[in-house]
Amino acid sequence: MNTEQNKAIVVRFNKEFIEQGNENSFNELLSDSVVNHSAPPGMPNGKESFHFFLNNILRKGFPNLTVEILEQVAERDLVTTRKTIRATHTGEILGIAPSNKKVEINVIDIIRIENSQYLEHWGQSNFDAVLKQIAS
Repeated sequence: MNTEQNKAIVVRFNKEFIEQGNENSFNELLSDSVVNHSAPPGMPNGKESFHFFLNNILRKGFPNLTVEILEQVAERDLVTTRKTIRATHTGEILGIAPSNKKVEINVIDIIRIENSQYLEHWGQSNFDAVLKQIAS
């Protein structure tokens, strides 16, 4: 795979699964061996950690979310993506009742791609600050 193909895989995952909830894309684009290095300590860090966070937390609290890819840089088998997730808090999330506040979650992800699938993930975001914003 070349770097442009790897970047396209990351865009597909963001658009087709994170934004649209397409389970077929999730299963196609994530290796069964994927490791989420950003999972909280003591929590599962495999494929199930992606599915749980994205479906049972993020999409539950922000069902109308959209993902805007701002920048991507790729080298070898790594793709770094800077993106913004925009949504309105219309569902309950981590015990916080809907506030109808508009939010922006700013994310930087690094994804290692192998055989056209996510193999490793590292990420940073302002998710904790967003939770404080909707709770107040």
